[in-house]
Amino acid sequence: MSQLARGQWGGQWAFVLASAGAAIGLGNIWKFPYMAGDNGGGAFVIVYLVCVIIIGLPVMAAEIFIDRRAQQNPIDAIKTVAKESAGSQRWSGLGWWGLLGLLLVLSFYSVVGGWTAFYLIKTLTGGLNHLNAHQINAVWGHFMASPGKMLAYHLVFMMLAMVVVAMGVEKGLERASLIMMPLLFVVLIALVIYASVSTGPYFHQAVTYLFHPDWHKMTAQVFIDAMGHAFFTLAIGVGAMSIYGSYLPKHISIGQSIAVTALLDVMVALLAGLAIFPLIFAHHLSPQAGPGLMFMSLPIAFSHLSGGLVLGSLFFILLLFAAWTSSINIAEPLVASLFERTRCSRKMAALIIGVVAWVLGIVLVLSFNLWSHVQLFGHFTPFDAITDMVTNIIQPLGGVGYALFAGWVILKPHSREELDFTPRWFGAWRFATRYVAPIGILLIFIKALV
Repeated sequence: MSQLARGQWGGQWAFVLASAGAAIGLGNIWKFPYMAGDNGGGAFVIVYLVCVIIIGLPVMAAEIFIDRRAQQNPIDAIKTVAKESAGSQRWSGLGWWGLLGLLLVLSFYSVVGGWTAFYLIKTLTGGLNHLNAHQINAVWGHFMASPGKMLAYHLVFMMLAMVVVAMGVEKGLERASLIMMPLLFVVLIALVIYASVSTGPYFHQAVTYLFHPDWHKMTAQVFIDAMGHAFFTLAIGVGAMSIYGSYLPKHISIGQSIAVTALLDVMVALLAGLAIFPLIFAHHLSPQAGPGLMFMSLPIAFSHLSGGLVLGSLFFILLLFAAWTSSINIAEPLVASLFERTRCSRKMAALIIGVVAWVLGIVLVLSFNLWSHVQLFGHFTPFDAITDMVTNIIQPLGGVGYALFAGWVILKPHSREELDFTPRWFGAWRFATRYVAPIGILLIFIKALV
């Protein structure tokens, strides 16, 4: 497919904000706090940051330049780049592997996005005001026990996401990212300021919890979770970033773009922790509440705060924006691959992907109620199994594949042509993709298994 047949970003900031939209989302605001809580706080944060720098950034650069070079969807791009480097066409399996991961992510993002929409409406209408902990937990329990209601919110959220994707790059993705990403930062910073002013010593406790690691809590599971979360929050290993590379003009710097994207991504995760944990500690709630942390613990805090209605509404608006931008950007590679490979219209491709992801989400919804007794591999619910499989298996192994393909298959002059790095940084990137990223990921897997 020629470059003229594809949409393109209007400039570097349009690309950065769209990439940030794919990276910044529920992974930062919903998942990062509860992952940090489950893994001892600071120890998890340190490993997460290291994984972002030495593994995440090199893989992100590889994904983006592969698709920019080919100007195609992830599957065909890998085929094209492999062919010009005399590599095997079987490497295109990386593209299929990534699309599987993206479909699973889209399905559970939509389910959680539905939770967020439900809680936003509850908060705006005052349905959580002045409730005690038992009553708020009962709201969560009643919602989880209502498959019809959960499926309805799941459907509405999926429709919101796919309408934007159906509009295309300039009118849909770029416009949504330029509006929603700055708003997300404004709301999040306001919440951090509020938490720092209103919670007093508990804000300091949150800072200590996040930035002073307790090395006694460092386990193999912390490493595997931190690595998986680095991949998850950067949206790498599954081709989510690569499709944006195919819309990226040649004059825009990949190096600068990924550095800013990763910085914004990490900032949102840490700001989310600084906004959430002071409220958790101030009300003597547990940071280890798992996936329900946002929806069980925080409403308890909001219901007892002065201005809690406004604060709670702002928070769930923020969470909804994060879920929406991520879902839009995660769906794009799926839709682009379908309509480019089948020549159906973009709108039809968006409809098909939306329906398939929504149907997959039914399994996730039912795992909280009608199928709550189902245990996979001894202790995983279907929801836990799918979310863990994506973040801890599909994305890291996809990252290994992209690193090996970029480092060992693509000819060095071709990668140097696409990456605007200085010779020293290019050498560091090439070393990281050939050795550090694949070996580091595999060692963490082995450590987790033994």
